[in-house]
Amino acid sequence: MILHGYWRSSASYRVRIALGLKGLSFEQVTHDLRTSAHEGADYGFINPQHFVPALETDDGTSLIQSPAILEWLEERFPSPPLLPDALNDRAIVRAMAAIIGCDVHPLNNLRVLRSLKTDLHAQQHQIDAWIARWFSEGFSALETLLERHAGEFAFGDAPTLADCYIVPQVYSARRFNVDLRPFPLAEQVSSAAELLPAFAAAHPTAQPDADIA
Repeated sequence: MILHGYWRSSASYRVRIALGLKGLSFEQVTHDLRTSAHEGADYGFINPQHFVPALETDDGTSLIQSPAILEWLEERFPSPPLLPDALNDRAIVRAMAAIIGCDVHPLNNLRVLRSLKTDLHAQQHQIDAWIARWFSEGFSALETLLERHAGEFAFGDAPTLADCYIVPQVYSARRFNVDLRPFPLAEQVSSAAELLPAFAAAHPTAQPDADIA
């Protein structure tokens, strides 16, 4: 399999985590978002949206959108599972993931932040306030779910799809200097997950295209 991504993309990060938890080997192709490398026609054939990540499967199928990729991985490689057995529990894990994937991350990704700056002429302090606002709203709800369902990890004592979403978003929050003190459980489960080899290997600074200068 080939994963098209970018080292600091949180959506790519969540897919790397899932691939690692499933014990799957994959090749990485990087598209530097800062230089618009993802906007070329060749990559557009793989992903018509020109977003990362995209996953090329062994049969040549191109999968796009990280939620769809993660669900495909769960169905194609069901062991170890990243969703609980019980129907209601699976819905709760998916809801945790959706808080991040639908309501937090999309409002804080690079293209939105660029648009705030270039189209609306927002100043940096205004952009910082935007990031903190949407992060805090989403993580306030997530913290309540974690109070109800977290064990060592976001849901119980084994990593799930929820952890695949939470860990990259906590990383992004730290990058943007978001105050995490109101969300101790999110920090706690993220820290526990980061100790696992699959999460450590997926960390942005561990990627071959990482540029931490």
